Amino acid sequence: MALLAYGINHRTASVDLREKLAFSPDRVVSALNEVRDHARLREVAILSTCNRTELYCSADAENSELLLSWLGRYHALPVENISRCVYEFWNEAAVRHLMRVASGLDSMVLGEPQILGQLKTAYSVAQEAHTVGPELGRLFQHSFSAAKQIRTETGIGTNPVSVAFASVKLAKRIFSDLGKTSVLLIGAGETVELVARHLVEQGVKSITVANRTLSRANAIAEEFKARAITLSDIPLALPHADIVISSTASPLPILGKGAVEHALKIRKHKPMFMMDIAVPRDIEEEVSELADVYLYTVDDLQQVVEENRRQRKDAASKAETLVDSCMAQFMDSLKSLDAVDAIRNYRDKLETLRQLEMEKALQQIRSGTDAEVVMQRMSRSLINKVMHAPTTQLKQAAETGRNDQIEWAQQLLGIIEPNKPD
Repeated sequence: MALLAYGINHRTASVDLREKLAFSPDRVVSALNEVRDHARLREVAILSTCNRTELYCSADAENSELLLSWLGRYHALPVENISRCVYEFWNEAAVRHLMRVASGLDSMVLGEPQILGQLKTAYSVAQEAHTVGPELGRLFQHSFSAAKQIRTETGIGTNPVSVAFASVKLAKRIFSDLGKTSVLLIGAGETVELVARHLVEQGVKSITVANRTLSRANAIAEEFKARAITLSDIPLALPHADIVISSTASPLPILGKGAVEHALKIRKHKPMFMMDIAVPRDIEEEVSELADVYLYTVDDLQQVVEENRRQRKDAASKAETLVDSCMAQFMDSLKSLDAVDAIRNYRDKLETLRQLEMEKALQQIRSGTDAEVVMQRMSRSLINKVMHAPTTQLKQAAETGRNDQIEWAQQLLGIIEPNKPD
């Protein structure tokens, strides 16, 4: 049995390729059965998120070429485009990788908790598709336990490390229940996308995404069930926004004091929280002079973000040590299973020999041979057959001077007592 983790993530592939290699939820089950048959896998599970597409496999041999060809054919992509970005981890490295993924150590945002739930869903779907069994089952369950231990024993998931998360957390200081707020996001880059994700996690249902290019705004809006508008529509949307978070690459401010003042009049001076993450700034500095606006810039968050990043870095170091420990425990458990299999197979072999010898003995007794004579023959024959393999191996060990094997065999066969440590 060989364990394999195979795929791409945010570090190895562009968002364009990640989108092309993603599996929609309604196609995962059929994909699982198809790849299992095409790549001749014993077991397989597929994890597909916005930042990664990975296949976790149990195979009879270390052969990943079939996976590459299948991915190319399934997604109608040249394999050359995929091979430049794909990674593969085998056996111990695969176990370590899955545990790092489960605990958030391999995430874009260090320690983010969503990935564990996504992994559990991936495993559950594979169970429903009957493409996982005891081998991957043990691996996933052990990885889930490792992730829980890491989150319990380290601070990997306690402090925000991104500006996006910190922005949303700061908004909660102004509005105790974000679920009742309306949000206007300006820009459609990675930061705004991450802000939208955090807002949705906090229960926000009313989000508007404004961008210079409507198609890009639509891409984010569709993912988070938001509304997309262009920058020219901001004056109409602004009076309805309790929270405004902006992050664009514009060289000039997008929101001026006059536009915000006009929106406040329409809102009857209901407070607004504004977070300007852009550099250069998207919101004029003079907006902070308005009494009913809470305006923050990226500088206001930097100290918090850096401090929390340092805290998580320390936690990550401890988490990596725990991953190594959990990985070693899992590999040890596999070795013990190998011993159990070996014992079972040996017992089955002896049972087959016993049944054959018993059948011969019974036939001889039925034909009139003295029972005592038959028992003597059967016992000698059984001993000779049981002794044949170890006798042959011991002779070969003696001929090649492998005294260590001879001593180990004597301990295994109970001829001598095992050496005890001092």
